[in-house]
Amino acid sequence: MVVIGIDPHKGSHTAVAIDEDETKLDEVRVSADRRQLEALRSWATAFPERSWAIESANGLGALLSQQLVSAGEEVFDVPPTLSARVRVLGTGKSQKNDPNDALSVAIAALRSDRLRLVVAEDHLAVLRLLWNRHKNLTSLHTQAVCRLHALLAVIVPGGTRRRLSAEKAAAGLSGFRAKTAVEKARKPQAHDLVGGVRRLDALLKASKRTIVEALAAVPTSLGELSGVGPVATCIILAHTGDVGRFGSEDNYASYNATAPIDTSSGPRKRHRLNPRGNRQLNHAMHIIAFSQLSHAGPGRDYYERKIAEGKTQKEAVRALKRQISDVVYRQLVRDAQR
Repeated sequence: MVVIGIDPHKGSHTAVAIDEDETKLDEVRVSADRRQLEALRSWATAFPERSWAIESANGLGALLSQQLVSAGEEVFDVPPTLSARVRVLGTGKSQKNDPNDALSVAIAALRSDRLRLVVAEDHLAVLRLLWNRHKNLTSLHTQAVCRLHALLAVIVPGGTRRRLSAEKAAAGLSGFRAKTAVEKARKPQAHDLVGGVRRLDALLKASKRTIVEALAAVPTSLGELSGVGPVATCIILAHTGDVGRFGSEDNYASYNATAPIDTSSGPRKRHRLNPRGNRQLNHAMHIIAFSQLSHAGPGRDYYERKIAEGKTQKEAVRALKRQISDVVYRQLVRDAQR
């Protein structure tokens, strides 16, 4: 069996073929254009028994990996951290360049038995696109509101309340009479920002409706859990994928970074916040946690018990997020078994 490692880039892709002894058989560099699949498969005809390994098959290598899968090829996704580790530790391969990167990707795929097999994009890819769109709109909305806050602070004495909406901002501006040239310049700018916030409000509502419609085609019962709305469901399904790849609740919690990192040393036992993991899934757990804290129920009861035990508010929220992760994992497993 020959493993072909690919280091993808926007302008070109470098491929290196190795055998089971990690011996380099050949390499090629092709342009990233509409003929990239044909060029790579034509070069790979010399290796009839082959599999492909692409670094970051969900990133720069996403299109190429899907093209290869559609052509009937076996493709594995190699995390950049894994290929980098192989490159740094490998004798004679520590220099970072495209051929060495592709060689490291191939060796990582050859020696690892836990890589994700790339499959044809399905409805989960649609959910991922919809969530990315919603996330970008939310960022733009937050940015627009912050700009409006800053401008209103020099127009209205004392500024406005923290939770600012387009309607509240418009009401505050309606009673303002510009007198100086500076004030006359500021007021229309504030009105423009109010209009921008209103436009983004409408786009966010439309985005949420689209997510709800897309979720109707997915057999999931996540919405039955407390605090899990359409947006959180979309994030969880899009970024969890096949829940069967996680062996336990602990593995899932480690993946979504709700499990703390053990930083114990000698007799001193301590844990700290996990800054890694899938941050999108972690964000979903955060949304669910604060949704549960907003009303009476098991989530708030658990939080208050942790506070009574001497935990800080942040520590109690982190503990709640871990409990939510376990519940979500069990629900995903049940859905997969149906």
